[in-house]
Amino acid sequence: MDFLTLFLIYLCFVLTTIALLCICSGRKESFLARSVNSASQVLSFVIPTQLQRVIQRTLHRFFHTRSCLFVVLHIALQAAVYGEYTWEVFVYCWELQFPLLLLLLPYLLLAGNMGCFLLCSRANPGVITKSNLASLVKIYAYDGVLFQKGIVCPTCNMEKPARSKHCSFCGMCVHRFDHHCVWVNNCIGAFNAKYFFLYLFSLTAMAATVAIITAAFLIQVVLLSNMMRGSYIDDQGQERAVEILFLIQHLFLTFPRIVFMLGFVILLTLVLGAYCCFNLYLAFTNQTSNEWHKARRYRSSHHLTLQPHDIRAVYKNIYSEGVWMNLKEIFKPPTALERKKK
Repeated sequence: MDFLTLFLIYLCFVLTTIALLCICSGRKESFLARSVNSASQVLSFVIPTQLQRVIQRTLHRFFHTRSCLFVVLHIALQAAVYGEYTWEVFVYCWELQFPLLLLLLPYLLLAGNMGCFLLCSRANPGVITKSNLASLVKIYAYDGVLFQKGIVCPTCNMEKPARSKHCSFCGMCVHRFDHHCVWVNNCIGAFNAKYFFLYLFSLTAMAATVAIITAAFLIQVVLLSNMMRGSYIDDQGQERAVEILFLIQHLFLTFPRIVFMLGFVILLTLVLGAYCCFNLYLAFTNQTSNEWHKARRYRSSHHLTLQPHDIRAVYKNIYSEGVWMNLKEIFKPPTALERKKK
């Protein structure tokens, strides 16, 4: 093992350790945080102090402040996938006489996704200012559990309306705050949640469509070559029938970039699909990601503090008004006048 390999292993080890430290920073003390802090004390004797400071500042710049890093990465990944799809998959599928509309579908989804991306990143998520504070306070009632009346944001020096939160990335309070999305470099709040939903679902559809077309092309190649009916000679010199593992290895050697892209978009489809399901659940129940996490923490901490003879308090979501009305609220946020009429 040469010096360069040892250095790369050491550097990856250092980056992983400090990344865990940055992830755990700013959160309540947990078992993972305590474990990482204990490990960092031991590793401080191995990792140079100056290197620790440089990497901590870099990771803090990327993960704890508003940055275009993930936007650039997002565009680069899309360009890489669509570049491979255009120059190889599209050409091969066209030669195999795939339907043109099917081959053009990923580009149509890309156009819609980029439009939603621009709207989501540029739209006002619902920034709370002194001029709109009075009207935003009237929209949602305080539930007395997750949102208390009279709480003042120490940074903005304004009362926090129910369902709002101060975003440390953007340095502002956001109405019906959901989360800060690094991929669009903006907060997701009441006024751009609809764009985020369309962006997320179109991105999932893009990945799924590219995966289906690419998989269909590889399957067509296998069927046309009658490869499944063939045989091969293994390392021991014995003749064996073609198996799935051998088939995948053969396709990877024949179309390495296509197979690699297929694996990437399949994984992306599964991850995005799961996240879409989670966001649908939040939309159907009229919750935000922030409220879902706060409710879980409340139930967990309240359960630990209760004594056996105490009556268990139950948190209730007071904002849900049925599936249809909850979905309508995403695409048409209520105003103070509409709430007053109810």
